Amino acid sequence: MGADSLSSEEIQFRDAVRGFVAKEITPNATRWDMEERYPQELFRKLGDLGWLGTSFPEEVGGDGGGSLLYALLCAELARGSAAIALGLYVHSALACAAIFHLGDEDQKLQRLPDALAGKRIGCWGYAEAGAGADISCVATRAVKSGDDYVINGAKLYITNSPFADFMIVVASTAPDLGLKGMSLFIVDRDTKGVSVSAPFKKLGMGASEMAEVVFDDARVSASNLLGPENLGFLQALKVLTLGRIASAAFGVGLGQAALQEAISYSNARLQAGKPISRHQFIRFTLADMATKLEAAWRLTLHAARLADG
Repeated sequence: MGADSLSSEEIQFRDAVRGFVAKEITPNATRWDMEERYPQELFRKLGDLGWLGTSFPEEVGGDGGGSLLYALLCAELARGSAAIALGLYVHSALACAAIFHLGDEDQKLQRLPDALAGKRIGCWGYAEAGAGADISCVATRAVKSGDDYVINGAKLYITNSPFADFMIVVASTAPDLGLKGMSLFIVDRDTKGVSVSAPFKKLGMGASEMAEVVFDDARVSASNLLGPENLGFLQALKVLTLGRIASAAFGVGLGQAALQEAISYSNARLQAGKPISRHQFIRFTLADMATKLEAAWRLTLHAARLADG
């Protein structure tokens, strides 16, 4: 990925992350995938470096950086391990970002400093067995009961849920209103009525842990409602810009790692006594891959700069 469009500060940050990934993640990534274990200590390490708080303001425990720095972080992490990058992305760009954009002052000040320091880990409770891309099919219900809400339902394939301390849960508070009746709640792991299954076996992204989360009359305080009742989810779709930029950077970083592997293989694989990288077709294929990745990266940087204003 070209560096000519980055400032000296951005290049310095990228290189620092790249060095961390080379030392802490790349040598262990295959083992973590094989063990199907997410190294939770990475949250604290990145928190100590201030990188979990990239793009968050200092008053809530962030470092004051912007979306572009966060895109660089996600791209470099994904180059080292897509599974590791996914867990950090879900924590910061989804769970923490939802609290920052939709939470009141008490929610932000009580939740974000520890989360951005890596002391508490979050996840995003959205998908269900019958509701993936179609949020209107969400069956999880939250019913007001005095000063609380009682939540019943289940969430499926929830990244980080086997070890997360809290979850941002999408639940229907007005089923007749469809999308306009979806609310968000901050639900702590130790809430009575919340249970998490064992981590699922997967074909890829082995180190990324995901599970089913079941809510059986889980009672949460009304103070844990995130954003306005019935409209929290719709508002979240409008403000979670960081998540979209992060996912784009995630894809580019993963693609860059794949390109490097392809180049290395084409230089080592011999056919008719010479590396296949000497064949024109292979060179054209690699050049096309590099061109598409460069275009995708520049579009990602452009989106990040627009988001930063």
